[in-house]
Amino acid sequence: MNPLTHFLLLIRTLRFIWRHPLNVNRRLSALKRWFLWQLGSRLVPGPVAVNFVNSARLLVKPGMTGATQNIYCGLQEFEEMAFLLHFLRKDDLFLDIGANIGSYTILAASSVGARTMAVEPIPITFSVLMENILLNGVSSIVDARNIGVADKRGMVSFNSSSDSGNHVVEENADEGSTIECKVDTVDRLVGNAVPKLIKIDVEGFEFYVIEGAHRTLQSSDLKAIIVELNGLGIKYGHSDIEVYQKIISYGFTPVRYLPFERKMVGLKGINTASQNTVFVRYPEQTAMECAGAPKFSVLGRMV
Repeated sequence: MNPLTHFLLLIRTLRFIWRHPLNVNRRLSALKRWFLWQLGSRLVPGPVAVNFVNSARLLVKPGMTGATQNIYCGLQEFEEMAFLLHFLRKDDLFLDIGANIGSYTILAASSVGARTMAVEPIPITFSVLMENILLNGVSSIVDARNIGVADKRGMVSFNSSSDSGNHVVEENADEGSTIECKVDTVDRLVGNAVPKLIKIDVEGFEFYVIEGAHRTLQSSDLKAIIVELNGLGIKYGHSDIEVYQKIISYGFTPVRYLPFERKMVGLKGINTASQNTVFVRYPEQTAMECAGAPKFSVLGRMV
């Protein structure tokens, strides 16, 4: 990485920390956490177990972009992660597609007590996911699968050197280190069990995940979906609007969740204020469930 790129990434990280909702009125403390992590992670080799939400912990090491932002800000994707905490209940079923090292999985299983299926195709990332599951003592309620998700069963090439940005590699594309991984459909993975909530973070491959989830998306037992929609699907030949239209065709409504107020705001399209869009099937019922959830301790602040 050249010095200019490194500097720009640093500025972007510091701006993210400064503007994060959980750091308002505590910005200096957040910057202190960033500084201490930068210093400490260079002195201590290997992953470090850090506090997450309530008694949950995460194993984190330098370079794990998403995980380290949880250290600085408590909940990296504040609105979506808080929605999960407030919406899920003990013994609900949560499907985490593109689980990475398990931030959402640990929130669901450890902080809430929800049964979770965590799907992560990259073996080295999957190994950290398993370590986080073991660290939090939730093996009995987490079904972790070292597999990817697509529109059909088979084998797909994945980039394997981009941390949380690992993604499906197009045929004949030169993207450095790649690995062949098994993939299957949502419908085949969940079988007769329908999740209450699905999170999809597959770096632009969302259209194909949705294509393989027809039976699951039709079920009224699936109440909400969190989907990353940030323009990356174009490289696979599909726009975010196509994914959006497919999801709403199953009866879902896009919303923006406001965690401190425990309220949802209806949207007329994709959530442009975030990398993700939350879709709910029953907005009023979902809002009532979120309003009735307990508070969670995040970096000493109750959410």
